[in-house]
Amino acid sequence: MTDLAKIPVTVITGFLGAGKTTLIRHLMANSKGRRLAILVNEFGTVGVDGDILKSCADEDCPAENIVELANGCICCTVADDFIPTIEALMAMPVRPDHILIETSGLALPKPLLKAFDWPAIRSRITVDGVIALADAEAVAAGRFAADVAAVDAQRLADDSIDHETPLAEVFEDQISCADIILMSKADLAGPEGLAAARKLIEAQSPRKIPILEMSEGVIDPNVILGLNAAAEDDLAARPSHHDGSDDHEHEDFETVVVPMPEVGDVDALISAIERLANEQHILRVKGYVAVTGKPMRLLVQAVGARVRHQFDRPWGAGQRAGHLVVIAEHDHIDAAKIRQVLGA
Repeated sequence: MTDLAKIPVTVITGFLGAGKTTLIRHLMANSKGRRLAILVNEFGTVGVDGDILKSCADEDCPAENIVELANGCICCTVADDFIPTIEALMAMPVRPDHILIETSGLALPKPLLKAFDWPAIRSRITVDGVIALADAEAVAAGRFAADVAAVDAQRLADDSIDHETPLAEVFEDQISCADIILMSKADLAGPEGLAAARKLIEAQSPRKIPILEMSEGVIDPNVILGLNAAAEDDLAARPSHHDGSDDHEHEDFETVVVPMPEVGDVDALISAIERLANEQHILRVKGYVAVTGKPMRLLVQAVGARVRHQFDRPWGAGQRAGHLVVIAEHDHIDAAKIRQVLGA
């Protein structure tokens, strides 16, 4: 890449727990000589995804090329955080060949795309493409409304009433903005689930775009990088529920960070997280926990009642300070009950 060429940026969006970080880890491990820089946006005050990615840093994507924005949704903090961060990445001693942006699960991609029209960066950077991840198993189960067909029928019958839930609105905006949609966790959804998820996604997409299946974040980087979409110049083809608004709010969602004591029974912890999903409608739990007698920290990732966990790396000297980030819709957050269930 010459110094005059625009740096391509891929925006990776998707609902909570769809597998964005797993995909980026795969892209890092298969960069094929591309020097990558990564901007990670977390919803909440404590980052987890950035720490996961930094543990995978290598020659093509060193740790200093991985930047976290954890103090607000990236599409709402463009001037204060996003623009300065992008300028810093472009000014690095060794210029990145490609920048990956992992948005928070609650972010709307279109306001972010508008930021690429800012004079300070427009001549030096371009949106190579927007990749939206959709959890195939969750979408097939209709997680964004209790009865998707009934909600659609009501909306058709009365245009003056908006029956969409906040989760559905976020999902639809992400799908509408995408150049490629990746149905993640295809192995969990199965053939029937994939077919159902594809049908729902196609119904939400305003134009025909590729919908690909993916498991464990594995996909050929050449399929999703190098699209040359120049998405910042194609905003009209990417409709949003928030078109015409200067910004949007995230008051429908709330985050609680729970400091975790050392646990002796991992199975009991997993059961507690499943209980939060079933009884308090918790959407997402992620973080690290110290386990008695284990030198490795336990990485926990939960989407609803589906919990995944693994020991990822040793604790540093004197650390062993676990925490879990819990996300739910505003009306379902009860910090005291959450801490009680988690034994904190």
